[in-house]
Amino acid sequence: MKIGLLGFPKVGKTSLFNILTGSHLEVEKFSTGKVEPHLGVAKVPDPRLAALATMFKPRKLTAAQVDYLDIQGLAKGEAKDPLFLREMRNVDAIAHVVRAFTDEEIPHPEGSIDPKRDLETMETEFLLSDLEVASRRVEKLRLNIRKVKNPEDEKELPVLTRCLEALERETPIRALEFAADEEKRIRGFAFLTAKPLLGVLNMGEEEAARIGSFKSHYALEAFASRPKVALCAVSAKIEMEIARLTTEDAEAFMQDLGLSEPCLDRILRASHELLGLSVFFTAGEDEVKAWSIPRLCPAQRAAGVIHSDIERGFIRAEVVAYRKLMEAGSLAAARDRGWLRQEGKEYRVADGDVINFKFNV
Repeated sequence: MKIGLLGFPKVGKTSLFNILTGSHLEVEKFSTGKVEPHLGVAKVPDPRLAALATMFKPRKLTAAQVDYLDIQGLAKGEAKDPLFLREMRNVDAIAHVVRAFTDEEIPHPEGSIDPKRDLETMETEFLLSDLEVASRRVEKLRLNIRKVKNPEDEKELPVLTRCLEALERETPIRALEFAADEEKRIRGFAFLTAKPLLGVLNMGEEEAARIGSFKSHYALEAFASRPKVALCAVSAKIEMEIARLTTEDAEAFMQDLGLSEPCLDRILRASHELLGLSVFFTAGEDEVKAWSIPRLCPAQRAAGVIHSDIERGFIRAEVVAYRKLMEAGSLAAARDRGWLRQEGKEYRVADGDVINFKFNV
């Protein structure tokens, strides 16, 4: 899973990237000029992983991962920039970092702090960028069809026309419903408004107490209810301070501020829910590992996340639910109780399944 982390200039995006990925990119309040995108990896915190490690005592423990692409801050009108579009082409979702903190040294370009306005402004940037792409493609398809009756062009035109008409109504493509073959036809265009959107409000230290009620505080309930849109709130400044503390001190600090969990947990959970992901585990003496997959993914396809050879040579999956395994106390005990099941390639993997794939290549 790869998420493009972007925002208007000076919103704390790179600070958040550093927190999420453990990177140490320099943060300049007044830096100028283009900066190349940075790629970092965040490990998904999951208490189930530690419990499985206690049971199997593996030589290696590997959490599920999320790749974050930190992209140069965008000014108005730059969503059509070729570099930006190229970098965004391969991300699964967009995380738009929105400024909700005050800092007298960094005046907001619009003159005031208004997260709702900034969310809408970025959405408009995406709409205009997609509108230009869709318009050019529809025009080209119509010309091609007039010259040569190409069946593929004739199938693509109505799908692109739907996209164009929605964009002209200022409706993002993610709000439309598509059949599987239609989704495949538009995937290559990498429309920005087709990608799931996670809005991340970066609040100041003085606003930390409002993190739990930020949607109502900033009148964002309607925006959050849009299809394939999710919102969460963090305070990058506070999180950077927490990251420097010991686990015990960090927990005490968060408790004093009324924060129930680190921002990494909140953002990753929101990302997983937005993308419709679940986690399954492989476990043994060599390694216990968590894997992110689409929710209710068929077992054979889930096997391919580990290795294409396992998917190709899939025979069956030995499956036990995490809770049942913990209740049994061991894999052998789960087998004795009949909780270790043999499932075929069409089995829909549930969140928390512990799986051993049998395959032959």
